[in-house]
Formats: sequence, structure tokens, C-alpha cells
Amino acid sequence: MTIPARFALVAALGGLLIGSVMGLTACEAGARPSDATVPAPSPAATGVALPTPTTRPIAYPVPLTAQASPVSSQPGELESGGQRRHYLLHVPPGYAADQPAPLAINLHGLGSNAAQQEQISGMSRLADAKTFIVVYPEALGDPATWRVGAGSPDVAFIRDLIQHLAGQYRIDPARIYATGISNGGGMANRLGCDMADVIAAIAPVSGAYLFWQDCQPGRPVPVLAFHGTADRIVPYEGGQGLPFVREWAETWAARNGCTSPPAVTLQRGEVIGETWDHDCQAGAEVVLYTIAERGHSWPGSNMPAAITTQNIDATIVMWDFFSAHPLPQ
Repeated sequence: MTIPARFALVAALGGLLIGSVMGLTACEAGARPSDATVPAPSPAATGVALPTPTTRPIAYPVPLTAQASPVSSQPGELESGGQRRHYLLHVPPGYAADQPAPLAINLHGLGSNAAQQEQISGMSRLADAKTFIVVYPEALGDPATWRVGAGSPDVAFIRDLIQHLAGQYRIDPARIYATGISNGGGMANRLGCDMADVIAAIAPVSGAYLFWQDCQPGRPVPVLAFHGTADRIVPYEGGQGLPFVREWAETWAARNGCTSPPAVTLQRGEVIGETWDHDCQAGAEVVLYTIAERGHSWPGSNMPAAITTQNIDATIVMWDFFSAHPLPQ
């Protein structure tokens, strides 16, 4: 498939977003595996029964509690690819120009925006505590959509954004990371595939991994991911061009040269963590947190309790993971 055709497919999927955000949130909040009208597929190797996908994997429900950005975060813009692009930037109070600071790139979902992603993830608050910079880029389009195919102009935008920020702040080039939710998680995955020379590690949440097999990173990339088995927006079992999430994680482990099956490294309530870390090249481990009977959400956030676990905080866990995986020198 050609690059323009791939972008057209993403746009077509985006066009399916015709329901209201409130309705999508309510659908996810009320959806449980027992509501499925067709038999469930076979369990994953973790033993967690997986629900059958019932909706197309394109929409990102924004919680009704989404608020404006903290005063300390500031909007910015730059020129990239002949277009004016926008972002929200959070610089922690402890930032000092004589000390290189890590940078986290935090990508919103389809139809969302930078301010909502900041509120949902709570990453700016953690950045204040850990002294790292967070940038929340904004996608183009209506609804705003990250173009996640190989060769995407959004990859060029992120490169330009990093260079733009490095001209204003002292950013540690060995500690630049990417995360995001849903379509933004898919974009974080694309950055791991296409920008392994810059992005030290990725941590998508409820990621929509379109074109997931078209991935040839220049080095092993550490990967951390979170996904609910009852996600009816981006189904855990895959479909509509998306992978079975565990297969996606296994593929990253194979790319990284990990040679053994994963070990279960966390069991807490509905959360099961699996880690592929045996003989991985350059220590590029892969970690997958499967959240049983939870939906399309950011773990540890204030999204509805019916779809969100509080047994793990994605933001805290991913920052610990990022901190352990700088770019190899």
C-alpha cells in the first residue's frame, strides 16, 4: 500500500467518529465482557479471558472532567512541513539551564487535544516532582488525527519539534521519550519505529497500532505498554487492521532480540504485567501490562472507574521505565 493510501485509510477511520464524546465515554463505562453478544475468543497466555471486539478502533473518549491546562504550561507553535503546528509545553519549576533535562513527548488521542492529554495523564505534575520537560503536540485535521504510517509527515513534525525545543532549553539528547493514548499511542509506536536514533524508549497506552508490522527501527527500542481486555474502542484482540496486543508486544520483543517467553512480573488485582527481558539486545526489554475487564483509558487517571484501574499508575510506571532506559551512547 502506498503512503498516500495509508494516510487515506487513517482519514477514513477518523471519519467514523460521528458519535458524541459523551456517548462514547458512556458506552465504554457501561461495557463489560459479560455484555458481549458473541462467544469470547480463547484466553491469552496470561489466562485472562478476552472480550470480542464490538466497535471499530478509532475513537478516543475524553473524560467529562477534562480541564484547562495548568498556568505553568504554555502554548507554542512552529513551522513544520509548510504548516503551522501547535503544542503545549510544561517546564518544571526545578529546571535549570546548567543541567540537561529529559523530554517526554505525550500524544493525545483522535479528536482530543494537548490540554486534555495533559489533564488525563497527569504527567505535568510528575514532571514537577521529577524535573523533566513535557511537550504535548497537537495533530492536524478534524477530528485531529495522528498519521501513523511509515514516512508520516507527523514524524517530521516531531523531529522539528524536538529541534525547536532544544534551541530554547537544555534537553538531554539521551533521554527523549514518547508516550500517548489510542491514536497517540499508535503515533508513539511509529516514533519508536522511525525515530529510534532520537527516541530512547516508548510507552503507548491503549494504542491503536495501525501499520504495526511496517516497522524497521535502527536499533532495539525498549517498549512499555498498557491495554485493557475490555477495550471496545481499540480491542485487545485486534481487528480492522490492528494487531492482537500481545502479538504486537511479542513482535517488538523479537525485533529486540529477546530470546525467551515473558515472565509474569506483576499481578495486582486486574493488572497482569509480563516482561520480555532475556538476552534482549542493548537491554531493550518489552513490558506489557494487561488490565482485565477494563476499557479504553489511562490507568491511574480520573477516567470512569468502570473502564480504568487504580491498581497501577501508567504515568508513574512509565517514567520509572523511561528513567531506566536512556538512549545507548
